[in-house]
Amino acid sequence: MQISGKKVLVIGAAVTGLPVVEQLSRKGAYVTLNDKKTKEEIMEMLKDTKINDINIVGGSHPSELAEECDFIVVSPGVPLDIPLIERARGLGREVIGEVELAYRLTDTPIAAITGTNGKTTTTALLGEIMKESGRGTFITGNIGHAMISEVNNAKPEDVFVLEASSFQLESTMEFKPHISAILNITPDHLDRHKTFENYIDAKCMIFQNQKAGDYAILNKDDEETYKIADRVKCKTLFFSRKEILEEGAYVENDWIIIKLGERIERIIEIDEIYIPGSHNLENALAAALMAFCLGVEVEVIRLVLREFKGVEHRIEFVDEINGVTYYNDSKGTNTDASIKAVMAMKRPIVLIAGGYDKGSEYDDFIDTFEGRVKELVLIGATADKIEKTAREHGFNNIHSVKTFEDAVAECAKLAMPGDCVLLSPACASWGMFKNYEERGRIYKSLVRGLRGTN
Repeated sequence: MQISGKKVLVIGAAVTGLPVVEQLSRKGAYVTLNDKKTKEEIMEMLKDTKINDINIVGGSHPSELAEECDFIVVSPGVPLDIPLIERARGLGREVIGEVELAYRLTDTPIAAITGTNGKTTTTALLGEIMKESGRGTFITGNIGHAMISEVNNAKPEDVFVLEASSFQLESTMEFKPHISAILNITPDHLDRHKTFENYIDAKCMIFQNQKAGDYAILNKDDEETYKIADRVKCKTLFFSRKEILEEGAYVENDWIIIKLGERIERIIEIDEIYIPGSHNLENALAAALMAFCLGVEVEVIRLVLREFKGVEHRIEFVDEINGVTYYNDSKGTNTDASIKAVMAMKRPIVLIAGGYDKGSEYDDFIDTFEGRVKELVLIGATADKIEKTAREHGFNNIHSVKTFEDAVAECAKLAMPGDCVLLSPACASWGMFKNYEERGRIYKSLVRGLRGTN
């Protein structure tokens, strides 16, 4: 890709925007960085970087910037229907995202993972398997580390393990991983994508350019994911925890089995997998199958599945205080993720939920409460909506609070020895926190602070 001498507009000065600017500047582009933050705020963000000699436009997204660039790189947090981007496309300017740019600048093969839920855990798990196999591995993407930051370090014999969100995928054009996986698809981010069909289309862009010799791995047990199999143009493999497959990864007699061609391998007994829950069994099936397709030995896959302890903020044990266990599932940013967290708990639950409204409905979430959730503590913009749905379904043990601190304190009062307190909001963190990581870190700090109050 020709970059030197090009005028490039980068929209968004955040996790991906800054490393994009640094890479483009290093390759000789004339860069304009645009963000809704003020110019002074952007300059403050740049002070500890190696970025200089760029044009900064802050405060808004002026449409006239489209006329002054050769192409645009847009951050995933920026909607693609803003007037500036629409103007650029009308002028024939190419609009791509950071993942697309990184793909064009590397010869390193990519194993890309998407799905409404489970993609961070599966990405981290596959990354650990690949590292243990001895292969140079770069774990990147929506997991928190931009792929563009590593394109100068990765060699052709290495591998990128990439977590890809719908926001990242919808700005791809030529992107082609060697192995792709879609773990599941349930309604999410409808405030951004407008319709469920648009959301599905964004997810499917992970395999749109794959060809013979590549692999697309899909969840046979997930209805929406299974339905898109006919869109795939490369070798399609399924994983399932519910049925025995002719080919792929499945569970038989409590063992994970992988069958590929004439080769059949027993990987691990499911009780030996360290991370709990049926959803994590699906994640393990997907990661094991991807690793197997990448040539990793069975012994290596088995070892990592036995030892991998999961990721921060996803059904993460925090502490046990006065006989009550506390779990942090701040990454439960939609109802499907939180349903899985509720189902994974073995104790009666005092649940903290609520946050930013992404246009979700909460009926299925509430339906999982029976026999599991004893008290519901609500926070954030969706509190009234969730409460209304809960009462319609006959659940009335509801406590609405104003602050996150109040929520943790209320749970400590309500929980009895033998219970668990679970933060699994079923909503995004925006409006109260910078991101789900900050929400999770604050929750853990507040929980550990309870020790000083007893």
